[in-house]
Amino acid sequence: MPSQIIAKEDASSSLPLARLPSHERPQERLEKLGARALQDAELIAMLLRTGTAGENVLAVASRLVHEAGSLGGLVSWTRDDFARRRGIGRVKALQLVTVMEIARRILEQGKEASPVLDNPEVIYSFFQDIIQGLVVEKCWVLCLNSRYRLIRCEEITSGTAQSTLIHPRETFRAALRLGATAMVVVHNHPGGDPEPSRADMTSTRQLLEAAKVLDVELLDHVILGNPAIDRAGQGWFSFKKAGLW
Repeated sequence: MPSQIIAKEDASSSLPLARLPSHERPQERLEKLGARALQDAELIAMLLRTGTAGENVLAVASRLVHEAGSLGGLVSWTRDDFARRRGIGRVKALQLVTVMEIARRILEQGKEASPVLDNPEVIYSFFQDIIQGLVVEKCWVLCLNSRYRLIRCEEITSGTAQSTLIHPRETFRAALRLGATAMVVVHNHPGGDPEPSRADMTSTRQLLEAAKVLDVELLDHVILGNPAIDRAGQGWFSFKKAGLW
């Protein structure tokens, strides 16, 4: 581990960031070298500002990154995940979870403005950053134009760790409001297995019937999971690809 992120068990351990020895101050490195020169723990230390008795701020930051597995792993942490760590109080936990949510939203908004979303592989790629770390089921509607380009992605429901609510009324409301000619319904399985449940099968049949009445093309219903858990190794399940249309 680089020397600048090793905890020092001496009288300086609980010093705030500004009072650390100069070679350990990420703020000075930031000013001289720019943000890209800082290590992951140093970036987190800039947010924390202070450590605890017996553990300086760089050591606290390094411990957070280690426990999350990576800097990216922190994106999935909740306020409670941060708050239960030594050295992270309520205010710091709120600040950190806010920064992680900003990072998530920037990733979402950085995608192509109007991608073509007409197959499950592309849809899975589109949602990878969005579903990372989610512990509850959510349902989205991809509202598409006649060329299957995205008009808007709207989250319509958020459920529990085991289930979400997919109702035709809520599902088609966004598509009709935006004048979409086609749509894809997408929801995630936090457990990682994208195989449809009995409830998923029932809701899909209801959606197909509603699409015929409302004259909106329901292009697909895609369930998102984790390739490492998916028996097919894909990380997604497509009702259309499976011939269940």
